[in-house]
Amino acid sequence: QVQLVESGGGLVQPGGSLRLSCAASGSIFSIVAMGWYRQAPGNQRELVATITSGGSTNYADSVKGRFTISRDNAKNTVYLQMNNLKPEDTAVYHCNTKAVLTTTPSYVYNYWGQGTQVTVSS
Repeated sequence: QVQLVESGGGLVQPGGSLRLSCAASGSIFSIVAMGWYRQAPGNQRELVATITSGGSTNYADSVKGRFTISRDNAKNTVYLQMNNLKPEDTAVYHCNTKAVLTTTPSYVYNYWGQGTQVTVSS
């Protein structure tokens, strides 16, 4: 199994910045990709940004130019630097990882973190 521990959420004023972190641990053989998704009240969960083990990134159009995703492969950790935050960025942000386990090296599992609240308000 894999555990995801998220941190870094909070309350920030419009135009401010936050940095989210998510560390994966457990019986990990390798991580294929990690990413962040968000869900605002009344909305479906949506992609924010993803990054593969090779460093390829993908961003939602709404965050391009403001958010940056990065990862530390040695620590199995993904980061999301969020700048110029807007009220519409308010949501619960969930970490996601696609991992291969040591026990089943031919299968990729999908894991979700519990989420961290990001609130952008003056």
